[in-house]
This record gives sequence, C-alpha cells and structure tokens, in this order.
Amino acid sequence: MSLNRSEKEAVISDVTSLAAKAQTLVMAEYRGITVADMTKLRTEARSKGVTLSVLKNTLARRAVAGSPFEIIGDQMTGPLIYGFSEDAVAAAKVVADFAKTNDKLVIRGGAFGGKALDVDGVKQLANIPSKEVLLAQLLGLMQSPISRTARVLAALAEKRGGGEAQAEAPAAEAQAA
Repeated sequence: MSLNRSEKEAVISDVTSLAAKAQTLVMAEYRGITVADMTKLRTEARSKGVTLSVLKNTLARRAVAGSPFEIIGDQMTGPLIYGFSEDAVAAAKVVADFAKTNDKLVIRGGAFGGKALDVDGVKQLANIPSKEVLLAQLLGLMQSPISRTARVLAALAEKRGGGEAQAEAPAAEAQAA
C-alpha cells in the first residue's frame, strides 16, 4: 500500500522526532519472521522503552537527515526494522537478545553517539549493563572503602576494648587480695 504525500510527511516527522530524542539506532533485517514473533519482539521492545518501526528506507533516510544517525543512511537497504531508544543500550539489547533466539532476525548495523556500528559493535553495545546496574556498581565501589574502614575501626575498637577489660580484671583481683 503506497502512502500519499501527506502520510509520508507525517511518517517522516514522527521518525524525525524519534531520532531527535534517541541515543541509539539499530537496524535489523526481518525477512521471514512470523507475525507472532514480530509481535513478541515489539512487546519486548515496548517494555524496554524501545520504539521499533518498519519503514520505507527512503523515508527513513529523509527522517534521519541532519541527525547523528545520518551516517548510516547508505546502509538503509532491504527490508529493515529500525529500533530507536533513548537509553544507550536498550535498542541494541532488545534486538540482539531476540536475534539469539530467532535466526530470521539479522542485525545489520546501527549508530550510537554519532558513530556507525557494525554487527559486532551492536552486539558489544548490547553486552553493556543497563544504566541502573552501572549506577548500582558505581555506588558499591564508592561505598566499599567506607565500609572497609568502618569494619577495621570496629575491629580495632573491639580489640582495644577487650584488651582493657582483660587488663582491668587482674588489677581488680590484686586490689581485692
């Protein structure tokens, strides 16, 4: 079904606004995927904050023109699904995880931070922990020296406290005698 000019302009403006907010764009070829599998992929993507779109490549190229994703315009060929995400790793993670279980979805590439990513780059981006996990790890690293210092000080206080109690016991016995 072909789109008329106003519908095409609406699609371009929608994708342009997606690209303006997104940090990452991942492209994958979806040839041969069943409707049920595509629905499962879209549901998973929606839950992770990823917007998946099947677009005509010429419209996608026009939509990303002037954005950091323009550098992969020449790779936009064939039947592609485009995944946009505001989270740096979410789109790559959703597409890569689905591609592990469904060999019909073939990752073609992507873009992050104004740089083009090949298939390996998308997979490496997908292996980075999420923002929440990274923040938790950072917090753990920051708390580690403080908690170790507190344990050492508690052990020293216990040792000194226990040593004074033992020294006072013989002195008290000597006074009693």
